[in-house]
Amino acid sequence: MSHEERPGPERAGPGRPGDTGGWRRLNAPVPGKGERSADQVRRFTDNLSLRARLTLIYGMLFFAAGSVLVLVNYLIVALLLNALLDEENVSELIAHRYLIEEVLTHVTRFSLLALFLVGLLAVALGYAVAGRALSPLQKITRIARHLSERSLHERIALSGPDDEIRELADTFDGMLERLDRAFDGQRRFVANASHELRTPLAINRTLLEVALSAPDVSPDLKTVGQTLLETNARHERLIDGLLFLAKSDRELEVRARVDLGEVAGTVLSQMDKELSESGLRLNQDLRPAPVIGDPVLLERLVGNLVENALKYNVDQGEITVRSGMYEGMPAVQVENSGKVIPAYEIEGLFEPFRRGSGDRLGSGRSAGLGLSIVRSVVRAHEGMVTAWPRAAGGLVVTVCLPVPRG
Repeated sequence: MSHEERPGPERAGPGRPGDTGGWRRLNAPVPGKGERSADQVRRFTDNLSLRARLTLIYGMLFFAAGSVLVLVNYLIVALLLNALLDEENVSELIAHRYLIEEVLTHVTRFSLLALFLVGLLAVALGYAVAGRALSPLQKITRIARHLSERSLHERIALSGPDDEIRELADTFDGMLERLDRAFDGQRRFVANASHELRTPLAINRTLLEVALSAPDVSPDLKTVGQTLLETNARHERLIDGLLFLAKSDRELEVRARVDLGEVAGTVLSQMDKELSESGLRLNQDLRPAPVIGDPVLLERLVGNLVENALKYNVDQGEITVRSGMYEGMPAVQVENSGKVIPAYEIEGLFEPFRRGSGDRLGSGRSAGLGLSIVRSVVRAHEGMVTAWPRAAGGLVVTVCLPVPRG
C-alpha cells in the first residue's frame, strides 16, 4: 500500500518561542560550577524511576551505616590492642606496635571489602524489595491507563492488606464509578433527547411535503417550503449524528471479523452516485485488512471519512481510498485534495461541531460530527486515528486498528 510521506513535526529553533533552552541561553545568567553540578544531579535523579530512587536511597543509607560500623569496629579493635600493649614491658613495645598497625590495616581492608560486597548484595535485594513494594502501584497505573483508553466500566479492585496503597486504589475506583455514572447519564440524555426530537421533525417533514404537493401552491410558498425542508433534513442528520456519536462512545457490543478493504469497497459502491456527480477523481487501492469489530460502526467510520473528503474538496479534485497494513496494523486511509489546512487546525477537526476554515464544497450540509464520530468509533475499537495536511492542500486521515488475535 503506497502512502504519501508524512512530514515530521516542526521543531522550534534556538531563537523561537517555546525553545526554553534558546531563551535561557540568551537571557539567563551563566550558572556557576556548583550550580551546574547541582542541576546535573537534580536532572539525573528526576529521570530515575521511583523504584531506582528508592534503591539509590537505600544503598546510600546502607553504605553510610556500614561505614560508621567499620569505623566503630576499627576503634574497638584499636582500643583492645592498645589495652593489651599497656600490659607488656617496654622492651617489646616497638615490635608490638608494628604488629598492631598491621592488624588494624588488615582489619580495615577486609572490613571495607566486606562492606562493598555486602553493599552490592543489599542494593540488589533493595531493588527487588522496592519492586515488590511498588508492584501494587504499577498495577494501579496499568489498569488506570487501560480504563482511560478503553472504557470506564472496569475497576481496579486491588486485593491485599488494608494499607495506604489499597486506600489509593479504592479512591480510584470510587472516582471511576462517579465518572462512569456521569458519562452514562450524558449519553442517555443525548440519546433520549435525540429520540424525542425525531418525532416532531418527522411530522414537520410530512406536513411540508403534503403542503408542497398541493396543485395551487404559489412559487414563493414553494421556495419557502423547500428551504424549510432542507433545514429540517439538516436537523435530522444532526440528530442521527448525535445518536450515532452516543452509541459509538460506548463499549463494543458486537465483535466480528471484518475486512476493512471490503468495508471500504461497500461504502464506495453505496456512494457511487454522489462521487460521480461531484466530478472528483476517485483512486482506489483496497487490500485485505482484517480486524475484529462492529461492522456497522466500521462502515459508518469509512463512510464518514469518504463523506468528509467529498464535502471538503475543490473543483476537479481527487479522493484516494486505501486499505491494507500500515506500520504493522490493519488500516484504512482516505486522502483528498482541497484547500491548504494549517497544521494547528488538525486537532480541532475531530471535535464535535468543528470545521476547518476556508471555502469547501458542501460545507453547508455538514453537521460537524463526521470526524468526531470517526474518533469515537476508533476509540471503541482500541485503535488510533492520525491526520496531517497535504502539502498541495487537503487532508490525509489514517485509521489503524489492532491486529486480530487468534
